Amino acid sequence: MSRLAIVTASDSGIGRATAIALARSGMDVGITWHSDEHGAHETAWHVRDAGRRAVVARFDATALHDVPGAIDAIADELGGIDVFVNNAGGGGGTAFLDLPLDEWRSTVALNLDGAFAGMQAAARRMAAAGNGGRIIAVTSVHEHQPRVGSAAYVAAKHGLGGLVKTMAQELGAHGITVNAVAPGEIATPLNDMTSESADTTVRPGIPLRRPGKPEEIAATIAFLASPEAAYVTGASWAVDGGMLQMGPQAGSHLETDAWREG
Repeated sequence: MSRLAIVTASDSGIGRATAIALARSGMDVGITWHSDEHGAHETAWHVRDAGRRAVVARFDATALHDVPGAIDAIADELGGIDVFVNNAGGGGGTAFLDLPLDEWRSTVALNLDGAFAGMQAAARRMAAAGNGGRIIAVTSVHEHQPRVGSAAYVAAKHGLGGLVKTMAQELGAHGITVNAVAPGEIATPLNDMTSESADTTVRPGIPLRRPGKPEEIAATIAFLASPEAAYVTGASWAVDGGMLQMGPQAGSHLETDAWREG
């Protein structure tokens, strides 16, 4: 029997790479989009090219009361849900003193409230089915360390990391694992890069000296979704080329106050 996965915001970037990776591992995939329907259908083509079924649906993580019904509808069309990847997220940066309440609320709604609603809907279905499951939240290195000018985003990602850990405690009895994957700088359209850009972009402050590729994030997600990761839960996997290891080193080597500008 095929395993069944839903990957939110899988119309491009990390979401698309994840949908493809899960399809290649043998899963049928529910693909969601918010503003790029064409991109979602391109992802679906890749999933079908891997020999798996694809279901495409529009999904708005900020329409909080509609999220459970949207997840249920995709799961119904797939025939169930074994793996849920919460990839929807994003947000710009505004300095804390200038941050409007509306921007704070919209950023938290997308990155934390919407994640809660989607993961809860998926977990409820998994628990009711009684077959266990895998829930993976795409967070950020900013789940672990802050970034100047991104107060709302950082707060939401810190909150999402805490939510993942609590879910892992509560859902373990149902055989459901819950983990986070925390990307560093990744070469995606959101960052005005393609996957190939990672090989030609130099980042001296990252130990591996380059951005990551969406496929490298997807490979970690696919592992956490696999039977081989059955005993991994409540963890946050940083996939960042070593970026998080550079805190004290970067701090002691900055030569100007330019970083204070965000």
